[in-house]
Amino acid sequence: MWHKPYRNLLLIIAVALASCEKVIDIDLNDVEKKYVIEGVLTDEAGSARVLISQTKNFSDDNQFAGVAGAVVTITDNEGNASVLQEVDKGVYQSESLTGESGKSYTLFAEVNGNTFTASAAMPAKVNMDSLYITEDYLFGEIRKTVNVQYQDPPGVGQSYRFVEYVNGTRKKGIFIRNDDYTDGNLSLVKIWSPGDDEDDKIQSGDNIEVQMLCIDPVVYKYWYSFLSGGASGDGNSASPANPVSNIQGGALGYFSAHTLQTKTVVVQ
Repeated sequence: MWHKPYRNLLLIIAVALASCEKVIDIDLNDVEKKYVIEGVLTDEAGSARVLISQTKNFSDDNQFAGVAGAVVTITDNEGNASVLQEVDKGVYQSESLTGESGKSYTLFAEVNGNTFTASAAMPAKVNMDSLYITEDYLFGEIRKTVNVQYQDPPGVGQSYRFVEYVNGTRKKGIFIRNDDYTDGNLSLVKIWSPGDDEDDKIQSGDNIEVQMLCIDPVVYKYWYSFLSGGASGDGNSASPANPVSNIQGGALGYFSAHTLQTKTVVVQ
């Protein structure tokens, strides 16, 4: 039989637990819509492309909600301006604009009375020396892994992004690296395929294509904060937040001016 002090303690605990139960109703369908801008300029001809859309309610489909009628311009640091043409709803492109390493670029977008700007510098191109496949112990089994090797130049400040295609299909995942700990070294990046399904695994006979992007550190910060879920971009945020954007004016997204090179390999 419980002594009286313990009965009182149990009663207090029971009341406290009961008082802590509260239904929190979060309305995911009435969040204020924001514009989303995804802009890219590379050192390949005709690569300038800007997508403008709006955020959607949680219950909506994932179809691209393009915003038509925007005026989109990219200007370099020498004052040369290129107007992008709308080729589809919310898709703006230039067939003639080619980025150059060492130049900085500013994106201007006028969307329904709103003005958004973003700047990014195009770094020097760092060569992708080799692309090859290894077998590594991953997730409890031996799996084929894509490897990218390159020589990082001396001087901290290089940032990279890698995009993988398998048999022509772009793989999900964000693969980034900077030279904070590898400055001036021969560097190796392993592009993991973490899915458990057989379709997610690299197989013999697959055609692998990897694009290596040399990106501005501000764009690296965007992708890093996207991965970490933190608004600070340093991985220290305690709760999810929008990635750190280089776009000014209140829109989400990013503008990247980067070099681009591609290598392919067939898996043996």
